[in-house]
Amino acid sequence: MSLYYDLHIHSCLSPCAAEDMTPGNICGMAHIKGLQAIAVTDHNSARNLRACCESARHFDLLFLPGIELCTREEVHLLSYFPTLEAAEEMGRRCLELLPPMKNRPDFFGAQIVMNAQDEEIAREDALLIGALSIGFSEACALVRSLGGVPVPAHIHRMNGAIQMLGFLPPEDAITAVEVKEGDFVPEGYRVLRSSDAHQLSDISEPLYTLQGSTAADILDYLKRNH
Repeated sequence: MSLYYDLHIHSCLSPCAAEDMTPGNICGMAHIKGLQAIAVTDHNSARNLRACCESARHFDLLFLPGIELCTREEVHLLSYFPTLEAAEEMGRRCLELLPPMKNRPDFFGAQIVMNAQDEEIAREDALLIGALSIGFSEACALVRSLGGVPVPAHIHRMNGAIQMLGFLPPEDAITAVEVKEGDFVPEGYRVLRSSDAHQLSDISEPLYTLQGSTAADILDYLKRNH
């Protein structure tokens, strides 16, 4: 089954995202645009995933729990998980691995935790856009230990693996990468083309498809690079 997707969307929990990137608004816009599968991938946190999952069910969207990790090398690494619980465990690990710095909403932006009714229930104090204390290889291994799939984000752009490391480490057995429109597409990988949306208008149009009908199907698809 082919699904129109956007697997890289930031909610208002990410300090760099607009405050109207609420669970309901994200899922409503994805539905209006004709998408069928989405992932919300906030920086180093899973605190809005449960609300987003509930909103996705309301709009009949397939929801893939995700987080965008920032490794010690400042490489952005998308991580997708089979269950909310696995993603939330990764979120707890991230809080332990972040530097002990507090967010400055006036400088970095607010980090808003929402419920499924788009009501603010908390604000995250930790600076989520900081780099974790583990490197790229360790982050890949940690994601896999929780049943997830690591996918290097926007590999040719700022904070992309090729931009920061110069290559995709072969020892980490990466099977999928995210490539932006117009960038070179490396051979031998599943390729994702997602929006990295930080505001509602940036959420993808129904342009690209992947195969699957469940979160497990999509993870399996991403694990098989040919």
